[in-house]
Amino acid sequence: MGLVIVGERRAWATLLAQVKRLRAWVLEAEQLLSGAWAPDGAGVSNATMGQRLDAWRQALAEHLIDGTRSELEQDWLTTFLQVLANQRAHLVQCYDRQGFPRTNNDMERSMRRLKTQYRRISGRKNWNTYLLRYGRCVAYSAWWEQDASRQRQFLEQAARLDRARWREMRRQTKAAQSEQLKRFRFRHRRQAYLTALEQRWAAAAST
Repeated sequence: MGLVIVGERRAWATLLAQVKRLRAWVLEAEQLLSGAWAPDGAGVSNATMGQRLDAWRQALAEHLIDGTRSELEQDWLTTFLQVLANQRAHLVQCYDRQGFPRTNNDMERSMRRLKTQYRRISGRKNWNTYLLRYGRCVAYSAWWEQDASRQRQFLEQAARLDRARWREMRRQTKAAQSEQLKRFRFRHRRQAYLTALEQRWAAAAST
């Protein structure tokens, strides 16, 4: 019985080692995309990040042909590299803009700051109503209001804004907010939402 347990632990240890290597690759990708390799973010641009990411992907792909990885690890690595290839165009688009969140953790912290700011202003614990009302404008407003220079920049750009372009952007924003509100109502108030749709359909069919 003891030998059986030892054997199972050895097999489990092998699988665990493989999972750890896969986790290490994911952490390497996060470290690379965070731009931490550049001192104070100096010299990080979309182009340089794209070059580094491509070189790292190429080096990682060598494990598929060097015969050092198990079949299971090769399957994992193939999927991982495929995901990186599919998302590559989107992963390297934020580095030319100063102060933009680089990783998912940075994005989560940025969202948490917005939530905290709203809770302090309103005294409410939940910010869903606020988010559903203003949508993505919440983040834009918070960014413009961070300091006086950005406020001046906003006023200068607003003074030069083309009215036709502004109307188009307003239409797109309202459409996005409407879609978000419909999804929220369908998820959280499904029966009431479906009943309202049926009533609207009946009213439209009778005219």
